[in-house]
Amino acid sequence: MKTPFTKLLGIDYPIIMAPMFLVSNTKMILAALNNGITAAIPALNFRTDEELREAINEVKKATNKPFGVNLIVNKSNIRYKKQLETCVELKVDFIITSLGNPKEVISLCKPVGIKVFCDVVDLDYALKVESLGADAVIAVNSEAGGHAGNMGAEVLIPMLIKNISIPVISAGGIATGGQLKKTLKLGAEAVSIGTLFIASPEAGVSDDYKNALVQYGAEDVILTKNISGTPLTVINTPYMQKLGNKQGWLSKLLSRNKRFKKYIKMVIMLRGMKSIKNAANKATYKTVWVAGPSIEHIHEIKPIKEIIHTLIKEYNES
Repeated sequence: MKTPFTKLLGIDYPIIMAPMFLVSNTKMILAALNNGITAAIPALNFRTDEELREAINEVKKATNKPFGVNLIVNKSNIRYKKQLETCVELKVDFIITSLGNPKEVISLCKPVGIKVFCDVVDLDYALKVESLGADAVIAVNSEAGGHAGNMGAEVLIPMLIKNISIPVISAGGIATGGQLKKTLKLGAEAVSIGTLFIASPEAGVSDDYKNALVQYGAEDVILTKNISGTPLTVINTPYMQKLGNKQGWLSKLLSRNKRFKKYIKMVIMLRGMKSIKNAANKATYKTVWVAGPSIEHIHEIKPIKEIIHTLIKEYNES
């Protein structure tokens, strides 16, 4: 399964374990690296800079295989500057940028050999980050868990490949080896997989969350703006049904008031992050479980090593 992306990072399989808010941890990262793929962890999973440093150093001490950190680069992330500084100082192998302009990240990382992969949902933004010097784009499609795009992989990937010259990594909708092969045949050099890995013993979330991935199906995944201020895919639990998809008063204010837009969005995001954190780590009636429609193909909770080996086996047999 060699592609230009596997050669770029020196990995066996063209798969990134996606950075997942409140889910990803060092145990998951090491399980991924030890089984032929790479992985990234969100900087926002750590409350302090010291915790982020400890996590990066823990992985570096355990292996020399490449891994990355995901940075939210817009103004809602007040810790962004310090997180970037730490990643550059400790020389992580790559940074995945989300929800903002990656210009500063690219300018600081390229001189020290850190690769920068940028989340994109359309051609305009892909062209912009390519012009800034990004090493690859992560094409977030409409099947992605969390903050999804608005185009299917069948449209988005060929469009990007035709118009940009840097590698395209596809994010969204992959939970089987057959889907992996189909995506690579579209021209993607790698894939980013998240939801599938939540249903593992290594994932740092509650058993209720993991079991929900087994029990619910694709038809139970909905898109809501009421959690983070940006469309987010979540499982349609009874709490989400009660909350609904209509804009709350903060969201309405956000859309009407340009002057205070960034501050209101920050409040919505912080409030939503708290809800997700509570649901991810303990039993609560306010259940907000982030997941993509790929849960349709999750039938049991199993170790990350087994998940990866199953993907490769299915790929070879498909």
